[in-house]
Amino acid sequence: MQVNNRLLDDLARLATGAVGAAAGVRDEIEALIRERLRRLLDDADLVGREEFEAVKAMAAKARAEQEALAAKVATLEARLDAAGNGAGPEALTRDAGADTVAKVDNR
Repeated sequence: MQVNNRLLDDLARLATGAVGAAAGVRDEIEALIRERLRRLLDDADLVGREEFEAVKAMAAKARAEQEALAAKVATLEARLDAAGNGAGPEALTRDAGADTVAKVDNR
């Protein structure tokens, strides 16, 4: 029986060593995969969350400003039409010397 006990003890030590070695290999493989993924993501030139949120806020602000300006233009066009001179927005022209919009006189 002594031989069987030694044989079983040796097999148990061998199995324990193999499991430990397999765990070490697994840890090394996981570390290599993490490093490769980290390099891949760094090379992908992805945007960080803070930068994304900042650009999102800028886009929302620009959209709100654009909508406000569109409403203002619609109000001005309505006032121009209501002025009774019959000249609609088509009668507006840009003055070449200035950066203002001038109304064309249709008389």
